[in-house]
Amino acid sequence: MAPTHVLRCCQRGLAWIPVIFIALVVCWSYYAYVVELCITTIQSPGEKIVYLVLFHLSFVMFVWSYWKTIFTRPASPSKEFCLPKVEKEQYEKEERPENQQEILKRVASSLPLYTRTGAGAIRYCDRCQVIKPDRCHHCSACDMCVLKMDHHCPWVNNCVGFSNYKYFILFLAYSLVYCLFIAATVLQYFIKFWTNELPDTHAKFHVLFLFFVAAMFCISILSLFSYHLWLVGKNRSTIEAFRAPVFRNGPDKNGFSLGFTKNIAQVFGDEKKYWLLPVFTSQGDGLTFPTRLVNIDPEQPTAILQPDSSKSAEDGSIPQSPLSDSQNRLLGSEQHISDDHLSIDPLKSDGTDVITVYVESES
Repeated sequence: MAPTHVLRCCQRGLAWIPVIFIALVVCWSYYAYVVELCITTIQSPGEKIVYLVLFHLSFVMFVWSYWKTIFTRPASPSKEFCLPKVEKEQYEKEERPENQQEILKRVASSLPLYTRTGAGAIRYCDRCQVIKPDRCHHCSACDMCVLKMDHHCPWVNNCVGFSNYKYFILFLAYSLVYCLFIAATVLQYFIKFWTNELPDTHAKFHVLFLFFVAAMFCISILSLFSYHLWLVGKNRSTIEAFRAPVFRNGPDKNGFSLGFTKNIAQVFGDEKKYWLLPVFTSQGDGLTFPTRLVNIDPEQPTAILQPDSSKSAEDGSIPQSPLSDSQNRLLGSEQHISDDHLSIDPLKSDGTDVITVYVESES
């Protein structure tokens, strides 16, 4: 037991090496730009002031978003997704997977769950001993289930998920702005040092190397930032981009897509004035998510769809009812769906009306 604990501590310590490396590079870039370029090399006072003001603005936003991404703890499932004591004991005693699934289905019947495993089973984490909410996955590096897990990033030594995904996007955005600004403003002095128009001083090495480092990071960050912007527009996580979430009627890569505008609001919130600030404004609680397809689910408690009351979902809040989460959110959307894309088929059986709404998937 002791060697395992020591090994775990060593792994946690080594995991901070990429973060320390980035911190050292950022500290050096600050010294090289402020001292060696602005104070030592640039002669024009006006140019110095403009460069220093813009540099510090991008630097503060970059460090702020990076800090929030690193030190925001990933959100985990709430206690309602844990098995009750009696069912937990029954689950542990059962040896047959079929019987275990029956126990999980009984517990999950009262939970807002719409996704399944590839085999159609309830998603359960034996390590954390919880039923996984939609879009939740277990991170082996963090040793916990993470809500709306995107990926584990070694450069922030943290899991990127529901609680810090906005911070991660802003971190990529401001790091890109930071590198672009440095590369653009250093370029002319890089050329002058390279062509010997400026005398050889100790600042020459810093300016030349600063340009190369900024350009290198800029290229790598640009590709990653572009990819995550595409994911935000599609309302997918990195995991869902490689493996489509499985619903009861099969896998659907666009199952959580609500349209471009609402997909953006899912991550950045409804108030645009907070979009560029690393403060939490994402919609929902990370446990339930509005879905693209609205279907009456026989395994979930009966829900009544009332078009007249659908306006109550327009405020952007996530309702508590398992079914009305997706139904009212989509039906109350500001995005109107034409009659060509929406069909309602009433099926009558034994005096009970069942309404199924089909929404055409995105191409």
